[in-house]
Amino acid sequence: MDRSPPPMSLLLSTAVGAASAAGGVLGLAWYASDQINPIPRRVFKDDYTFTPWELGVPFEEVELTTPDQLNLSAWWLPHPEAQSVVIGCHSHVGAKPDLLGIGTNLWRAGHHVLLFDFRGRGRSDPWPNTLASMEVSDLLTAVNYASERAPNATIGVIGFSMGAAVAILAAAQEARIAAVVADSSFTSATDVITHKMRRVLPVATEPLMALTGVLVAHRHGYHLSRVRPIDMVAHLAPRPLFVIHSTADSTTPVEHAHQLYAAAGEPRYLWLHEGSEHCGAYFADRCVYVDRVSDFFDQYLKSIE
Repeated sequence: MDRSPPPMSLLLSTAVGAASAAGGVLGLAWYASDQINPIPRRVFKDDYTFTPWELGVPFEEVELTTPDQLNLSAWWLPHPEAQSVVIGCHSHVGAKPDLLGIGTNLWRAGHHVLLFDFRGRGRSDPWPNTLASMEVSDLLTAVNYASERAPNATIGVIGFSMGAAVAILAAAQEARIAAVVADSSFTSATDVITHKMRRVLPVATEPLMALTGVLVAHRHGYHLSRVRPIDMVAHLAPRPLFVIHSTADSTTPVEHAHQLYAAAGEPRYLWLHEGSEHCGAYFADRCVYVDRVSDFFDQYLKSIE
């Protein structure tokens, strides 16, 4: 048996291969951190959006000021007879015009409605996006505004995707949020990002996810491992939670909805829409969706007015 050491060329090629692999993983983690926390780039078409005006609903353009002195662009839809407010939270890369459908219908159902852009989105002040981290502070800023604008009103929140996770996290620490609708929320940031990585990358996701978490903490100042609605959802009770999810969701698997529902206290409700994709229940049947959400808020906001 030949016990001589491997040739230097083999050692060098092995070292180069290992370094290249490490560099590749680092590059993937860097790319992932950019996708999770994109830097907003405004273009003129960002202002070419619909407003409540196109839907015949009265509204005011208002600005909300966060504790760190950022201005968030918002629409206040005042209802003359309302004693309740519903606040809408859009998705990770969305903006408030995405919520015009459900927002204006909740206004017609008799609520004040507040729709706003998270920091770095829409017409709010530029800021690197985070994933359900600083956005929690943004929602709490919106709650403060709603409380000042309608001091005796009960407050509900409806959120979609990341906005649903934000709604759960904010409600867990803010008792003024009396009811939450969470459409397509994830259980944790790590879970939903890992799922995405497994779908698109031919590499082991555990070390990549760990390195991504380190880069996000270093570059953006928060820890993905601490963004865990699953750990906070029980704190909503006895306030009600309505979990909505699509069974064919490829972005956030429906198992997330089952886990959130199981971890929540009563009263809790679960609606699984068969066959639609991420946040697809509204678009699959707008009338049924609006009716169910309106009935939920009518029961838990108007009944305590």
